[in-house]
Amino acid sequence: MRILEDVKLDYKDVLILPKRSSLASRKEVSLKRHFKFRSGNEWFGVPIIAANMDGVGTTTMDMQLAKMDLMVALTKHYKETELIDHLKLHLNSSIYSLGITDADLVKFDNVYNIVGNKRMRVCIDVANGYTQAFVEFIEKLRNRYPNVVLIAGNVVTPEMTEELILSGVDIVKVGIGPGSVCTTRKMTGIGYPQLSAVIECADAAHGLKGHIIADGGCTVAGDVVKAFAAGADFVMLGGMLAGHREGGASPFGTNQFYGMSSDTAMDLHNGGVAEYRASEGKTVEIPYRGEVTPTIKEILGGLRSACTYVGASELRELSKRTTFVRVTQQLNQSLNKYEI
Repeated sequence: MRILEDVKLDYKDVLILPKRSSLASRKEVSLKRHFKFRSGNEWFGVPIIAANMDGVGTTTMDMQLAKMDLMVALTKHYKETELIDHLKLHLNSSIYSLGITDADLVKFDNVYNIVGNKRMRVCIDVANGYTQAFVEFIEKLRNRYPNVVLIAGNVVTPEMTEELILSGVDIVKVGIGPGSVCTTRKMTGIGYPQLSAVIECADAAHGLKGHIIADGGCTVAGDVVKAFAAGADFVMLGGMLAGHREGGASPFGTNQFYGMSSDTAMDLHNGGVAEYRASEGKTVEIPYRGEVTPTIKEILGGLRSACTYVGASELRELSKRTTFVRVTQQLNQSLNKYEI
């Protein structure tokens, strides 16, 4: 046993120092980025991704966010025929998600053989990215499909980020426990403060010409800003995009949002929680939030405004212009109860 003595930080622990800027308007800020990945593929757009969660990573959400040049990681639970029909028309904005079972690989083989495009983006998504079986599956998929954009996670340490990249991953998904409906930290005591995880994993990935996704922990637009400022290439959002029409929410009745390792998700997709494991997610009721476009515009508006505060004319400059300030409080909550 050992203890790491240096303090690790979450988004709530910092603010960003403003700096002199020559920008006259938020309109001057470009949020689009161009990436070239280790696999040789390229991508251009706004690097925000809707998470592969029920109620968020839907085909309808994908069709809407594609209009704004964002991406959606589709849930693992679509049928082959549904995925094929969607990917044939919406490949540029979609990310195919899968686990690491033999059945997951067979399903992907079948979809790829029909869609058949080396530009496909594939996310190998597990809760624990530290197992040997996970690394071996990555190597197997990379050897079988050398040209796809390969995303994999989740991890929170630079050493594992490097191992995944050297095993064939283009983009490493970073985050264990920070999500709003994730209870991994409560149930297991495992995790890492998300801001520090992003800073350290981004540094490791960029040294190998890899990329990272900051996955989880964002509750407001300012957190998205901090994730990019910390060096994230992409930011994945779950709870911030839940409750919208495009995710299947309705103004009538109750809308639930739940972690994909929750009792609710496992009852729905796996016939219940296996005897050897515990639920690591919770289920919450959320209000109906209407169409997702206003929410996205609010997030993007916050990003543009932040860039003007630090003098970054492009999103890719934000991390270079950032100085974080440690804080004990970042919001004035005194009138919250009167908010309408």
